[in-house]
Amino acid sequence: MRSIDLGLVVGLVFIIFLAIGDRRTLWIVRGLVILIIAAAISRKFQLNFLYFALEKLVIGSGLAMSIAFQVEFRRFLEQLGRGDLSYLFRSVRRTGQKLDSPIDSIVEAVKDMSQKRIGGLLIVETSSPLDDRDFSAPGIKIDAELSKELLQTIFQPTTLLHDGAVLVRGDRVVAAGVILPLSGQTVSAQLGTRHRAALGITEKVANCLCVVVSEETGSISVAEKGSLNRPLTGSKLKEILESHLVPETEQKARTTGWKRFLRTGWRRSLFAYVFKSKK
Repeated sequence: MRSIDLGLVVGLVFIIFLAIGDRRTLWIVRGLVILIIAAAISRKFQLNFLYFALEKLVIGSGLAMSIAFQVEFRRFLEQLGRGDLSYLFRSVRRTGQKLDSPIDSIVEAVKDMSQKRIGGLLIVETSSPLDDRDFSAPGIKIDAELSKELLQTIFQPTTLLHDGAVLVRGDRVVAAGVILPLSGQTVSAQLGTRHRAALGITEKVANCLCVVVSEETGSISVAEKGSLNRPLTGSKLKEILESHLVPETEQKARTTGWKRFLRTGWRRSLFAYVFKSKK
């Protein structure tokens, strides 16, 4: 019976994970699950004081989540009451269509700007953060979540910040309206101020890429270490960004010891316990 009970809990948690479309909400739910598992382990080993503290923390966290995500809970319970379980799998498909990757957001925004011939200049950090002193002017601090819509809005010709560059760090838009130093290279007459600025900053610092969309032709370019790669398709732009950003993301995702356990180890331990109990 214990294995059946634990299997039902795992199934319930899996259904909740399917129903959640927002990634940040999913991390919160995972945190709550970790607390529940820790409380169960402390109870099994009769760590009474730890169990008491974790139990109260689980109750408080559950109450806080029910208040913070009352709309999501209401929708979930409504669909469950109707017996519309297919809603869960529709949520998964919708989640799969989201542009949660910063690279996808950049590529989609750049492709759309290229088609509409809206000029744009993005500085994408590839390793350590850039220093404001590397710029002629640091621009306006934004610190917002990166999205296709945000980039498109910033570079609309009617906005005050469209002439400068946008600084992208990870999945955040750090600043807009950044003024970059211009390159002293002799460049083609077809290249404008944005291209010279992209060359200028990549000549000065190596830990960034500059993505340029030409306002005149709509062509896409990438500057790196003082050289310009153009013209590019959307797929080629994605390939270049992935070659510089994905390895760094994977390195940050690798953790050791207790951090790795908190991310993945508890799931392996849980399933191992289920199958061991069945035997």
